[in-house]
Amino acid sequence: MTPPLIPRNNYLEPTQEAGRAFIMRAIAGEVVMLNLLRFRTDADYSAAPELAPSASVSGKQAFALYIEHTLPYLQQSGGQLLFLGAGGHFLIGPADEYWDAVMLVRQHSVDAFLAFAAHPQYLAGLGHRRAALEDSRLLPLTALSSQCL
Repeated sequence: MTPPLIPRNNYLEPTQEAGRAFIMRAIAGEVVMLNLLRFRTDADYSAAPELAPSASVSGKQAFALYIEHTLPYLQQSGGQLLFLGAGGHFLIGPADEYWDAVMLVRQHSVDAFLAFAAHPQYLAGLGHRRAALEDSRLLPLTALSSQCL
């Protein structure tokens, strides 16, 4: 007998509860955001038709447009794209779970991250991200001191 399929939630935006918990962590100093990204086969610009390219594009191509739009605002805020690379299936983790891309973004503080994320011109291009992604994860990371190891 085949087990029933468990519906999988897609995560594209933080919830209010997750945002509140992030703020309550009171992270001091740098924060690195680990992004796991799964692209749509075809980008879906229905929520932001004004951003849609003249010809249809893949989710991967729409995400490239998002990065191109975002980098100037990220850099203005003191942030840095540390890594953007291909993903795949886990070596250790669920066998049926894969991520098309992985991205690491560093900000010098949570306040700088929040200011970047609320920047009106950054937000004007956020539709590229929404069009590109089928699913994502965002995990804020902080460095451990050598005393914690």
